[in-house]
Amino acid sequence: MNYAIVKIGCQQFKISEGDVIITEKIIGKAKEKVIFKEVLLVFRDKKLMIGQPLVEKAKIEAEIMEQFKDKKLRVAKFKAKSRYRRVQGHRQLKTKIKIIKISVP
Repeated sequence: MNYAIVKIGCQQFKISEGDVIITEKIIGKAKEKVIFKEVLLVFRDKKLMIGQPLVEKAKIEAEIMEQFKDKKLRVAKFKAKSRYRRVQGHRQLKTKIKIIKISVP
C-alpha cells in the first residue's frame, strides 16, 4: 500500500491515491486541479522517504470536488443574574478533494 503524509493548511493528512478528504477551504473551483508540495513522508514500493522537514521534489496532485459550509456551531455568551445573553452561529468553509497522484522522482 502506497501512502504519503501531506500538510494542507494547518493540518496533516495520511493519504493514498484515490482517497477523498475534507479539509479547510482551498482557493479554487470544482473540477479544478491543485498541487500540494508540502509532503512530509512518502511510502512507495516498500521504500520509506522521510522529509527533513519536506521530501524534495515530491508533490501530490488532487482535484477539488466540492466547496461547502460545515454544519452550524452555536456560540453562546451568558452572564448570570444580569440578563445578558448573546447567541451567534458559525459555519466553517470546507473543501472536499480527491487525491489523484502521488509523485516522487
